[in-house]
Amino acid sequence: MKRYEKNDTNVAMKLHYEVLRDDFSRAGEASSKIKNTLRQLAIDAGILRRIAIATYEAEINLVIHSHGGSIDVYIKPDCIEIYVEDSGPGIENVDLAMTKGFSTATPFAREMGFGAGMGLPNMEKVSDDFLIESEIHIGTNIKMVVNY
Repeated sequence: MKRYEKNDTNVAMKLHYEVLRDDFSRAGEASSKIKNTLRQLAIDAGILRRIAIATYEAEINLVIHSHGGSIDVYIKPDCIEIYVEDSGPGIENVDLAMTKGFSTATPFAREMGFGAGMGLPNMEKVSDDFLIESEIHIGTNIKMVVNY
């Protein structure tokens, strides 16, 4: 599986966060830091809300479903690009995973209030451009773009 090529042309700022598997105690921390940084940069509130939703859903999916991964945010003059990469297990059926309400979350994750099956659909909904690729036993890559 080829990772999405990160276009670092015209990047004003890059943010990088590592997210650990099953780290429920810190779930949401990276997306909160991203939101706070963007707020300090005076990013429009509507754009800020969309980025917060996209990065939170991505982060929770990394905690619940992956073996760990990363979130990279590229702040550009005309858009914000978000790259989410993880290592395994991959998504067996991406089309099914994009269905609202579909979830493979563990009972433990569901007991904690996660795993409603809205993560990927919400990420797509708040993005102007959304790409996902996944390979079983390899991992999943997501690219989201939110234009100003």
